[in-house]
Amino acid sequence: RWVKFEEKVEDGGERWSAPHVPALPLQSLFQLRTCLQKGTMLLDLDAPSFKEIIDKALSGQPEEAELQTELRERLAALLLRQPRHQPTKSPLRLLAELGLSPCRGRHGAWPWLLHPECPAAASLSFQLRNRFKKKVPPGAEAAHVAVGEVEFLEKPFTAFIRLRRGVALGSLAEVALPSRFLFILLGPRAEVKAYHEVGRAMATLLTDELFQRVARQAEHREDLIAGMEAFLDELTVLPPRKWDPSARIPPPSCLLSLHRRTAMHPPDQQSHGNGDTAAAGDRAGLGHLCSREELERTGRLFGGLLRDIRRKAPWYGSDFSDALHPQCLSAVLYIYLATVTNAITFGGMLGDATDNMQGVLESFLGTAFAGSIFCLFSGQPLTILSSTGPVLVFERLLFSFSQDHSLDYLEFRLWIGLWVAFFGMVLVATEASHLVRYFTRFTEEGFCALISLIFIYDSLKKMLSLADAFPINWQYRLDNVTSYSCVCNLWARGWGGPKVSVRDPSSPPALSPQPPAAPAGLSRTQCLGRGGHLLGTSCQYVPDVTLVSFLLFGGTFLSCTALKRFRSSRYFPAGVRKLVSDFAVILAILSSCAIDATLGLETPKLLVPSELKPTNPARGWIVFPFRANPWWVCLVSAVPAILVTILIFMDQQITAVILNRREYKLQKGAGFHLDLLCVSLLMVVTSATGLPWYVSATVISLAHMESLRKESATSAPGEHPEFLGIREQRLTGLAVFVLTGVSVFMAPVLKHIPMPVLYGVFLHMGVAALNSIQLTDRVRLLLMPAKHQPDLAYLRHVPLRRVHLFTVIQLLCLALLWVLKSTMAAIIFPVMV
Repeated sequence: RWVKFEEKVEDGGERWSAPHVPALPLQSLFQLRTCLQKGTMLLDLDAPSFKEIIDKALSGQPEEAELQTELRERLAALLLRQPRHQPTKSPLRLLAELGLSPCRGRHGAWPWLLHPECPAAASLSFQLRNRFKKKVPPGAEAAHVAVGEVEFLEKPFTAFIRLRRGVALGSLAEVALPSRFLFILLGPRAEVKAYHEVGRAMATLLTDELFQRVARQAEHREDLIAGMEAFLDELTVLPPRKWDPSARIPPPSCLLSLHRRTAMHPPDQQSHGNGDTAAAGDRAGLGHLCSREELERTGRLFGGLLRDIRRKAPWYGSDFSDALHPQCLSAVLYIYLATVTNAITFGGMLGDATDNMQGVLESFLGTAFAGSIFCLFSGQPLTILSSTGPVLVFERLLFSFSQDHSLDYLEFRLWIGLWVAFFGMVLVATEASHLVRYFTRFTEEGFCALISLIFIYDSLKKMLSLADAFPINWQYRLDNVTSYSCVCNLWARGWGGPKVSVRDPSSPPALSPQPPAAPAGLSRTQCLGRGGHLLGTSCQYVPDVTLVSFLLFGGTFLSCTALKRFRSSRYFPAGVRKLVSDFAVILAILSSCAIDATLGLETPKLLVPSELKPTNPARGWIVFPFRANPWWVCLVSAVPAILVTILIFMDQQITAVILNRREYKLQKGAGFHLDLLCVSLLMVVTSATGLPWYVSATVISLAHMESLRKESATSAPGEHPEFLGIREQRLTGLAVFVLTGVSVFMAPVLKHIPMPVLYGVFLHMGVAALNSIQLTDRVRLLLMPAKHQPDLAYLRHVPLRRVHLFTVIQLLCLALLWVLKSTMAAIIFPVMV
């Protein structure tokens, strides 16, 4: 059988083979062409049943090949016999039915359709129960090829039939599908192998998309022959004894599209051309935004914004209904945990940089509020907002400047935020997002690679810092186990240090004062609380915690990676693989948390604020504009606001370009102007309430999109599921930020999640984002000998030395950006990108 690739019944007759690319003898194609030229051909035949089709095929023979009446009757009886299908059953069902079917012969080698006592209705019930139909794409029609030898024929009988409309031909097909084409080749003995190969050639032709188009539109025999000649023009011949004809060629991971096949040059032009046209075709699919309608200037104030609103408004209802899918639940849990961890990390660093004027609680509330508003009203709701590194650097510099010049930090920051919002509105009004079309792949990959490396570096850095909080005793020796102890010493509380006195050796030893004994079972916290201190060789070490933390960290990362790839595994049915892949991160987190709970060690846990009050008691929830600072601060604030505006614009728009690439196949369009407007207006609210500033987070947003990938539900055997795009909706992001806001009330549950597990998720997100860019593939090429390099499209049209030169320049620029972000100049790094 063929859907897209060939499958054969194995010699034992119990199962179908693995799908493979059909390898045809060239002679069989020539014989097929002869059959089409000389045999019966009925185009647009009107026949409601298989019997009527056979009758018209037998009566429509050319005069020179017309069969006698008796032969026609025998041939009709043969063709109308009940067909035999190979059942597609699970191994458990085959075992259960083994020897139990009343329609099986003594040996049970073939299914019951071989036996005349099995009713035809059973064949129809087999069709309805056959699970193979879910592999057939919707709208498909069946074609039937019947070949074989018969002893009563002296010359071959050939017929090609095309029905005017698809007709259900009972149990003729393995699954219930309307039938459109039939090909019959029956002949005398001694040619059985030739008949079989001609039938395979016909089936292969009918699965070819270009030949299908010709076969459906052909009006005469010559049109069909011309379609076959076009198929032969694309044929590739393998020389004999250079390969094993019995070897089965596995299906390729990527097939040439029908459009590319029809647009290709003839072979003689391809071999001598320089490949510019093909290279241009490859470049067209890279996802650049040079010709996108969203970035065309209208020449009117707020023209781009109004166009964004008109583009997104018709989709607003479906932005919520499209989220009703189990995959969205997995995305919510995955991105929620990543967002909470990110909010705690940046909240802690903001607290250190601003003397807790902004802390973890402010980070939680700001993330929840800004993210929810953005998801409800933005042009690209798949974007996840977060604090970023450059914003953190600016906050640190601004706080230091305010302290040095006796200015109120939050009030100064409020005026900067208001100016940034004003400048953002100006950029929206003047359609400044039009400049995004000049961002190249070089810029996108450099920015994405840097942010991904920061995620990877920070996750590893956090794990290595555990060795400081929970030190490892590298000098531990098993033989010295008796010397390791830790006791509470209360000597320092009411006793002075040991006193040394000089005495006569002959006199009896003097009694020295003894410190009070420490109560038994005193804990470390109780000991330190009573003013004592710990003595012993093992007091500063915490056994097993660092080791187990690293195991949880690595195990979570590897589990996420392995389960994500489980979709393409060979194990379990496709539905199970898809479900496991969709919930990969959640399953990895749950399994790691279960292991941690089983071991019972005091690994560092996720801690969230449990009270709704400012981190710093000296501040309130509202920042007033004229209270502590001089009046001229509101004017001077415009200067740093220009720098922040550039930072916000570049950070937001570069991320938007990456998320709206053409390869993601987004159907609802982008909204660059609308996104910038939302970020600008949020600056007003977050500045007035003393909450952090937010902008698009590249890595988390990419992880959000990857968790919402849609693939075709039906795929032919051997065919990889087709990527259909992203599940575009607003509900997952909204749910993530609402959960982030209520996390304050979920502290008793969240405190059981170990931080090393979340750092492992961060590492997975960084590695996944890094692997999604072409730069990573080109870096691998630097380490590969030429003969082992993959057959990439750009390697066919660009000299390898130029590819390596481009990669080296990109790596040098990336290294420069890394050095820049590690200094106080990190605030300008988006501009440097």
